Amino acid sequence: MSRALLSALGGLRAHQQWMDVIGNNLANANTPGFKSSRALFSTLLSQTLRQGSAPSTNLGGTNPVQIGLGTNVSVVDRDLTQGTLDFTARPFDLALMGKGYFAVTDGTNTRYTRVGAFGLDAESFMIDVRTGMRALDRQGNAFQVDTESLLEPNATSEVKMAGNLPAVVGGPLPEVLESGVMNTGTQASLTTQLAGPYAGTAGVDYTMSISVDGAALQTVAVNSPTGAITAQEVVDAINAQIDGVTASVSGTGGVDLVSDRNGSSSSLQVTPGPDTSDLASLIGMPGSFVTGQDSLADEFTDLSDLSTNLSDYVTGDVITVSGVDSDGTAIEVPFQYGVDGTTLGDFVSFIGNAYPNSTVSFDAASGLVQIESNDPGESDMSLVVSDSALNTGGSNWAPVSFSVTSDGTGPDTVASSIQIYDESGIEHILNFELERQDNGTWMITSSMADDGDQVINGETFFVGFNPDGSIQGLSGFNLTVQFENGSSSDIQVDLGSSGGLDGITQYGSDNSLIADSQDGFPPGELSSITVNSNGEVEGFYSNGQAQVLGAFGVARFNNELGLLDLGDGYFGESANSGSVALGAGAQGGTGNVVGGALEQSNVSTADEFVRLIQAQRGYQANARIISIQDRMLEEAVNVV
Repeated sequence: MSRALLSALGGLRAHQQWMDVIGNNLANANTPGFKSSRALFSTLLSQTLRQGSAPSTNLGGTNPVQIGLGTNVSVVDRDLTQGTLDFTARPFDLALMGKGYFAVTDGTNTRYTRVGAFGLDAESFMIDVRTGMRALDRQGNAFQVDTESLLEPNATSEVKMAGNLPAVVGGPLPEVLESGVMNTGTQASLTTQLAGPYAGTAGVDYTMSISVDGAALQTVAVNSPTGAITAQEVVDAINAQIDGVTASVSGTGGVDLVSDRNGSSSSLQVTPGPDTSDLASLIGMPGSFVTGQDSLADEFTDLSDLSTNLSDYVTGDVITVSGVDSDGTAIEVPFQYGVDGTTLGDFVSFIGNAYPNSTVSFDAASGLVQIESNDPGESDMSLVVSDSALNTGGSNWAPVSFSVTSDGTGPDTVASSIQIYDESGIEHILNFELERQDNGTWMITSSMADDGDQVINGETFFVGFNPDGSIQGLSGFNLTVQFENGSSSDIQVDLGSSGGLDGITQYGSDNSLIADSQDGFPPGELSSITVNSNGEVEGFYSNGQAQVLGAFGVARFNNELGLLDLGDGYFGESANSGSVALGAGAQGGTGNVVGGALEQSNVSTADEFVRLIQAQRGYQANARIISIQDRMLEEAVNVV
């Protein structure tokens, strides 16, 4: 009977220890970095009442007869699964996603923890804010984080360029002036339907009105004492009384009207007079509106036959050619009709002689006079044609006036600028201008925007390209900048790799070249701090730079379950944990360091309550065995 009592007693003790483990887990359900524990039971030795026997010829074997002597807790170990992360937004609250421990020291002993509640003390040492222990770096040393010093400036030593230079050649181009279309053509004409003489009433004024070239009506009147009016009398009256039109006796004995001008701008419109004295009806003159027709002029067209002519030129009339040649020379020369020529071809040749730095031509297919600068580039070239006020003849030159149809341009150029820094952190502007050369290469010219700064070496560099758009030959150059404050910098300009497409290129697309980046910066103040996944403390400065200000060491062990729990969330080495190895986070099997977060306890409350019920029932069962065994002993005593 004593065996049952001892077994039950061992069961009570074991389940009590399990309750202790469960209670500790539940107590630390909200403890950051806590790893829950578990208790494993094992049986004690059994008492053998009979040994087993082997089978014989006639009998089978028998099994051993044993009675167990109870249970005990064989091991209590930790569950090292990852706890959830609680994001706190504090830069020095750190959590580990994966294996590893942060290392801290009190100056004598080193402890290890999953609770990354860190901060800075008065001396800028990184410490565990719970206990004041100093955090260790990857070399096992306490480290400080400098939050006060300015980040020193850095002089520019490298500039990188990137983007595309257009392969299509867009310049240089000459400036071109072009006239309006030079037209000649037929005149507007009307012919009577009746032949003279015409039978009228004696003493009556027969009238009709004529609009010439769209101008106001002009009225002609014819009166015959006898009443009979001849075609010649009508012709004479029209020629004497109407401007802009010429009348003549037609071959059929009627009257022909022909406008003095030709082309589509010439027109005639006859309006009848009163019914009783309508000259148009009397001579059979149509009242329709007629115009002349245009046709392209050629070099043999007389200037008086151009559609723009208002009245015929006579010998000695002056047409003034004025303007500016492509080299900036002012031009004002007189063309004398009948002396310097009479045709459009003569006039074009005259203009060519007046503009020695340009080429003047006439295209009969388009009717255009063109003046092209002999030299490419921008120009103030202009040309104006006008008549002298003393001329007998004249033209309206406005419809064929000269205008710029193609602006002159220089060679293709591309420009870009970048801000660089001298050794004291003062900013300067470095300019690059690229100009396409006749051989297809580009000349890069470097200059400084400030008058006091100067490029003193490597001012120009030539770069060429392969057919596939990659750089040909050298892919960079060096230049030296002398600053106004007396300092200087040697700067390497990186255009990309030779034969590669990693820098500047020359494709058929538009220009996109820029001075892309440089490595200089001014002094900067610390703006913010973060801890990256490797455990490095990174400081971000007002000048856009970042700098590592320190680094947390992350410890790892061959056997993490062998660590000793020292309380306060700390662990220490043991004989079975293996030696510590300090290194960076996210390397060599250690987890990532997560800034601004704390790892929470991995205790599952639901699981622990289930185990709590199991422990309670086990404890009750063992207590019941003792109670029943006690009654059995009591009965045995009562037998005596």
